[in-house]
Amino acid sequence: MSIPSPQPAPRVLVIASGNAGKIREFTALLASAGPELGLEVRPQPQGLEVEEDGDSFAANARLKAEAVARITGHWTLADDSGLSVEALGGAPGIHSARYASSDPERIARLLRELAGESNRRAIFTAALAVADPSGRTILEVEGHCQGEILETPSGEGGFGYDPLFLVAETSLSFAQMTPDLKRRVGHRGRALDALLPPLLQLFGGEVA
Repeated sequence: MSIPSPQPAPRVLVIASGNAGKIREFTALLASAGPELGLEVRPQPQGLEVEEDGDSFAANARLKAEAVARITGHWTLADDSGLSVEALGGAPGIHSARYASSDPERIARLLRELAGESNRRAIFTAALAVADPSGRTILEVEGHCQGEILETPSGEGGFGYDPLFLVAETSLSFAQMTPDLKRRVGHRGRALDALLPPLLQLFGGEVA
């Protein structure tokens, strides 16, 4: 009677974020890729803060991925994402999370800044970086989603600026979309689509 070979332990991938909404999204997005990745997804250690002083979404994602990988000793996926509004010269941009102290306050400030403005075009950007356990960035990609800013929040789902961001091709705000639809049209899902092929190639060639 043959004894089955033990299955390799899943490779740990730490999500470099303290944002519960982002962690839920990434866990679901990675799970949707199928079992080929063989990942055990974990959040970063509680209380860990990485200074985001880069001058772009990509630079901040790289900073977070490398810092958390060095601290945890695990592969790490980081994203830096944000909303850039044309009429505001690209603001809040890389300062999206620091635009105010809470989601309702961030939404309120954005609506105040855009009061009376007819040009409400905006773009969401997600930059992803994957660092190896030594803290070296291995992969970097970006995803984008074009839309416009509503005059009042619409929808109960999502997080952040989602209730204000209308995607024309769906006639829905991010906050009105099902998780699957948001994954297909959203900036983070598009970035992950770009990341998955090289990630599968990278992890498929390694022993866990």
